[in-house]
Amino acid sequence: MTQHNEFDLAVVGTGGAAMSAAIHARLEGASVVAIESGTLGGTCVNVGCVPSKTLLAAAHTRHAALTNPFPGAATSAGAVDLGALVQQKDELVGMLRQTKYADIAAAYGFDILPGTATFTDPSTLLVDGRPVRAKSYLIATGAEPTIPTIPGLEQIDYLTSTTAMELTELPASLVVIGGGFVGLEQAQLFARLGVEVTIIGRLAPHAEPELSSELRKAFLTDGITVIGDRAATITPHDDLVRVLTRTGKVATGERVLVATGRTPRTDGLGLATAGIATDTRGFIIVDEQQRTTNPAVFAAGDVTDVPQYVYVAARTGKIAAHNALGHSEQVDYTGLPSVLFTSPQLASAGITEAEAIAAGYRCACRYLRLADVPRAIATHNTRGGIKIVADADADTGKVLGVHALADTAGEMMLAATYAIKAGFTVTQLADTWAPYLTMAEGIRLTANLFRNELPTSCCA
Repeated sequence: MTQHNEFDLAVVGTGGAAMSAAIHARLEGASVVAIESGTLGGTCVNVGCVPSKTLLAAAHTRHAALTNPFPGAATSAGAVDLGALVQQKDELVGMLRQTKYADIAAAYGFDILPGTATFTDPSTLLVDGRPVRAKSYLIATGAEPTIPTIPGLEQIDYLTSTTAMELTELPASLVVIGGGFVGLEQAQLFARLGVEVTIIGRLAPHAEPELSSELRKAFLTDGITVIGDRAATITPHDDLVRVLTRTGKVATGERVLVATGRTPRTDGLGLATAGIATDTRGFIIVDEQQRTTNPAVFAAGDVTDVPQYVYVAARTGKIAAHNALGHSEQVDYTGLPSVLFTSPQLASAGITEAEAIAAGYRCACRYLRLADVPRAIATHNTRGGIKIVADADADTGKVLGVHALADTAGEMMLAATYAIKAGFTVTQLADTWAPYLTMAEGIRLTANLFRNELPTSCCA
């Protein structure tokens, strides 16, 4: 560790934003220390992306065996050993925490200091009471599940996305409060492991309506009950929990999982003392260079009000580190992709039709059902569709957004992001090579609808 605890950059946190910042600061030759009060690695590797996606993969594998569309190649699925799945998940998390965090810190040459960081004034940071001095500081402490104020919630043993992935036995039934990304993934995860699931909330409310409607149908096909309402009260009911919605609908389950968003993790940091402002929801306010209202302090990742994806956290961490070292850079969100890892996956790149209109575009859209995509036909899985949002200005016709509901929709979004960032028009997208019998070919087929809405041959 640098003598006298004097660093070029002190990073509070060790998640995606923090690690990215530390790595890129070291690549610039800066001295760095990272400070962690909890478990090394932050949300993604410990309680977010990695554990949820590996458990989802297990659930989807079981479901695929039970719903095999090829009777000539019979499959079967037996009982679920949740304890074994969770143990396998924990082993994966432990391995990645070591190889992608601890070993990376050693490779790049920065220390991880255990302890709780607190600002005592605008230029003093204490870690467990000891001063850590740096030219610049970066707050990258992430976020945690929001606990809503629903009357009766505090009287039950509710689950969050974190605690749900620690269960070792499946409940017989589960009520999921929240229809966002986390709620939908957790609902389908447990449903496909054999749990009776009810969702309370609007499904994917910010997605294109054509796709969220199709996703709802897919969930109903999976046997998931969907109540498009908001939870009003929660009461114990015999050995179950009873959730009453605002319009009087009732859902009961053995357990309740709360998935109503995330809140920034800033308790104990002493933000006000340091002159660091937050918005009305508690997220740290930053400018375009990731600088807070304290010129010596930067913030990045989920603790700020940015899209809560690990790749956004990593990019904002990189930009914050560069700017803390004297650069002047900004994050370019053009073509930003997102993926909901349900089955089918709901994925997007760029902006939605509603966002395009709000931004002042005169937009044009085309929608292609997966029933018209050769790959979906061949695999007997035609649930979903593809939508392209474009600028209707005849002089540009630029692609503004690509949205898909398909089992490999997430894999399609890198091509979509490239097209949007490169400024492709729908004509260019329609005339770009696409390998036959891939789901990504559907993007080209959808783009072709802008000039010809008649049905096409498979290869035309």
